[in-house]
Amino acid sequence: MRVAALLALLMLGAGASVPAQVAAPPTPLPGDGPEDLALKRLFYDTDERDLKLNPLSALYRGDLRYADRFGDDYTDALEETQRRNILADLSALKRIDRAKLTSVDQIAYDVFRHDLEVSLKAFAPGILKVRRALPISHFSGIQTSYPDVASGKGAAPFRTVADYENNLKRNAGYAAVYDRIIARFREGMRAGIVQPRLTVVNMIEQFDNLLEEGVEGSTFYGPVRSFPATIPAAEQARLKAAYAAQVRDVIQPAHKRMRDFLQAEYLPRARASVGLSEMPGGPALYAYRIEENTTLPMTAKAAHELGLAEVARIRAEMAAQQARVGFNGTLNQFFDHLRSDPKFQPRSADQIKRGYEAIARTVDARVREQFAGVPKTALELRPVPAFREKTDAAGSYQEGTPDGSRPGVFYFNTYDLPTRYLWGMETLYLHEAVPGHHYQVSLAQENARLPAFIRFGGNTAYVEGWALYAETLWRELGVESDPYQRMGGLSDEMLRAMRLVVDTGLHAYGWSREKAIDYMLDNSPGSRTDMTAEVERYIANPGQALAYKVGQLTILRLKAKAREALGARFDPRAFHAVVLDTGALPMPVLERKVERWIAAGGGLPS
Repeated sequence: MRVAALLALLMLGAGASVPAQVAAPPTPLPGDGPEDLALKRLFYDTDERDLKLNPLSALYRGDLRYADRFGDDYTDALEETQRRNILADLSALKRIDRAKLTSVDQIAYDVFRHDLEVSLKAFAPGILKVRRALPISHFSGIQTSYPDVASGKGAAPFRTVADYENNLKRNAGYAAVYDRIIARFREGMRAGIVQPRLTVVNMIEQFDNLLEEGVEGSTFYGPVRSFPATIPAAEQARLKAAYAAQVRDVIQPAHKRMRDFLQAEYLPRARASVGLSEMPGGPALYAYRIEENTTLPMTAKAAHELGLAEVARIRAEMAAQQARVGFNGTLNQFFDHLRSDPKFQPRSADQIKRGYEAIARTVDARVREQFAGVPKTALELRPVPAFREKTDAAGSYQEGTPDGSRPGVFYFNTYDLPTRYLWGMETLYLHEAVPGHHYQVSLAQENARLPAFIRFGGNTAYVEGWALYAETLWRELGVESDPYQRMGGLSDEMLRAMRLVVDTGLHAYGWSREKAIDYMLDNSPGSRTDMTAEVERYIANPGQALAYKVGQLTILRLKAKAREALGARFDPRAFHAVVLDTGALPMPVLERKVERWIAAGGGLPS
């Protein structure tokens, strides 16, 4: 495939880009019958259709066929097309006899059906009305994600003149979408469905940050600050002028229109309340968001009670670590000590980076004891870009491409440096990097036997549940031997347990922002900066935070079940392989798969 791409590049000339990751039409594997081929053809056709509708998704995968397009987000036509496509896909799926599929294709069938059925619920009139009215927030808006794509350091390649031109075209689409977003917000204002004031204030600050960058300091100007040597000087000069003009005349005016609308028109109408239960249509949307993120028909009450039980359990483990270090006082006083003692506070961003590099070396030395296969995709460590660091999480992960042309990236946050406590670094690395998101995402993407919707898709319960489960491997991977680092691990687990309590508290039980922040400070050593950002994230992205603990506890329960059933035959490398080798699965599908593996006697999957 790489040879073919190279020949195409030579024939097209230096000014053209070649699609790096275009999926090939399905071919039969050993054991495939007519139903398997029909299923794979359905997967292939729907993926090709959806990539065209979602060009940025294709770009993240390294597929450059639609690299000159931003997409038709926030349009009625796109929504109706998506709804009709789901119905058509369900109809086509029903014509395939599941019983005649191979075991792997039965799993793919079940995942596809589950995803379609849950996605269809998002188009129920009451839920769609609320979703339309709240197009962006400070956590999930395009202003938080797209600037990185266009920066020259994100998902988009900048190797040829065509790459630079495609980015200009995408940027024009990005700027145009803000008028549609404003129209959606106005639609919500008429219906009394509006964002909380704090979310609006955070968005205004984000747009202020983008505007303050100016032209040549703009994130969007980033690609022309340096060029590959293959791009002629005359083209470099032309592109610099074109990028400066676009930032000045197109992008910044769009940001200003959005910012001014939010400040002058939307903020006065924003609501003082923060939970979905206090907004028309909110309870129905929250019930949907719980199922969408946990992949289970879970109630808010069940999630809340599970969280309370986990908080109590983890507090007891924290008290044991307090005793290990000999700290006299209450657990909450110990939390204050962890927050305030200068020895736990980094002195520079470089110290954080070097710390993560050392952690990586320790983990890499032990990881093959737990994993039979490791990703080919490289991993890089980078600080969170300045334009979004204040509202960003302590760490995050951006996937690479399966062909290795773009590495996976672990972003670490250096905003408010004294609160980036050194005792939290080892567990954060396990979660975001190895063996957390980087392993799970990369191994799925690199597995060409999987259908594209599994290779490049997923659900929050599995993806975040796996990353939180990865934190539990601290002992096996040689980290958190220091009681303070172990407190960091418990603090991160406590964070995910508190999310069950706080997310449901905010959106189902009428909790205020302040009550939620106080609860989190009372039960963990996290900083007020982090806990405030966390609570405001849950307000802006209801239900997503519930998935972590649900997924982790499911994997831990299945692991315990396998240990008990297999005894001396239990091999963690085999267990991890069976959990990871078919990509991100809904919890019921994962459970059935592991149970079949146990019944077959365990062992490494072939």
